[in-house]
Amino acid sequence: MDAALPAAKFDLDPLASRALKNSARLWFAVAALGQWAFAIYVTIHYGGWATRGNLAAWNKTLPHGYEPGAALGNGVVAAHLLFAALITTAGTLQLMPRIRSRFPAFHRWVGRGYMVAALVMAVSGLYLVLSGRHLVGDLSQHLAIIVNAVLILLCAGMAWRLALRGDFAAHRAWALRLFLVVNGVWFFRIGLMLSFIVYGGPFGFDPDSFQGPFLTFLGIAQYALPLAVLQLYLVMQKRGDAAGRLATATLITLLTAATGLGIFGAVMGMWLPKVTRFLAG
Repeated sequence: MDAALPAAKFDLDPLASRALKNSARLWFAVAALGQWAFAIYVTIHYGGWATRGNLAAWNKTLPHGYEPGAALGNGVVAAHLLFAALITTAGTLQLMPRIRSRFPAFHRWVGRGYMVAALVMAVSGLYLVLSGRHLVGDLSQHLAIIVNAVLILLCAGMAWRLALRGDFAAHRAWALRLFLVVNGVWFFRIGLMLSFIVYGGPFGFDPDSFQGPFLTFLGIAQYALPLAVLQLYLVMQKRGDAAGRLATATLITLLTAATGLGIFGAVMGMWLPKVTRFLAG
């Protein structure tokens, strides 16, 4: 009589690890395309009107972006917009593994510039809120901007400190957090346009005053949700079991689809029409 053969055991760990890594790569690829689209929009729309000497045109998309006679405030807005375009492009380059490994000096210098730009964005954002300049939204959205700016300062400081100490594993985690909080405004926009696609128009807020509970939620979610998902990813990557990694990979894949849909809505509904209008004029 033949001896009983041992049952084959299928190891899910390698599959789960690959799924987790590939889901993160897919999200980054989609997000990078969306961020480059945003950077192109900011450069052509705001930079283009500035080169034509028509800063008042900023007010069509950024209420009180330009105020006659307010030289300091206008300068801060201009710096905020300039560094937004620069940091959006540089951030995607910093997270590309091939660039980090093949061009380490480039990675270090761009990283230093990235952190300086992040500090400028955070400080300028705080100034625009705390100076009393008329901004869109209500108090909850202004508080969300303040929290976002503080998080940028915290993450930039930690990433810089850990890089100087040579603790590159911890530096990577804080650099990823910095990348997410710096792009809070970007997340807000794609989240808003995703809601437009899902609900067929404004949902949970007044489009005239740009106030409402959904925008309050979005103001917090723009940094809280990405940070939470990143933390889950880091924990699963380090010590998660196969089931946890597969579940996290599935979650990230679903969020990638939502990100892509929000990017599509932002490009078609906001960025492309304004770029086209500028180029046509």
